[in-house]
Amino acid sequence: MRRISEHRLELLATILLAIAAVATAWSTFQSGRFRGNQSVDVNKSQAARVESSEAHTRAGQLTQIDIATFIQWVDAHAKHDTSLAQFYRQRFRVEFRPAFDAWLATRPFTNPRAPSSPFVMPQYRLAQTALAERLAATATVRAAAAGNANRRADDYLLALVLFASSLFFAGISTKLKSPRQREVLLALGWLIFVGTAVWIATLPVGVF
Repeated sequence: MRRISEHRLELLATILLAIAAVATAWSTFQSGRFRGNQSVDVNKSQAARVESSEAHTRAGQLTQIDIATFIQWVDAHAKHDTSLAQFYRQRFRVEFRPAFDAWLATRPFTNPRAPSSPFVMPQYRLAQTALAERLAATATVRAAAAGNANRRADDYLLALVLFASSLFFAGISTKLKSPRQREVLLALGWLIFVGTAVWIATLPVGVF
């Protein structure tokens, strides 16, 4: 089997040392970049969840207000106190009125099939509930993005280790006296480098 000349071995080792060093630095940078993206997405996910919880709490409070005024209206209506019933009706919240009007149109006091209350009507929609749902969805998306960024950071960290391994084999090959051993180690270093380079070429690049 034909041996590679001393000069070519030195040249191949030098080239591998140079490009492996650059690839190691690149992998380090990309891993750090994705860790940064992960941190940002985690923070945004947590913030969205907190805001969603606050909006959900506000929606619950507003619902309690609607329930309280509605109960008072029902009580006044049952007592045939038209003036008091009108008083409470005028104080219904804007979001509650469409559901109440739709419910009243079903003739609930004479129609046994009418919905039990305005709160089961499709017209009963709270902006805070919708906001809480949107924020919860945003939190879920951000959490998924954080998980993906974490996986990419781990991928580049593994690439860093592999490039460092190829760098190690290239460096060790220059210290050996046996040409055969030098060829084997250098070939192993190049194999690891090329395989890793092909793999990371399929990975997304962290945004600047």
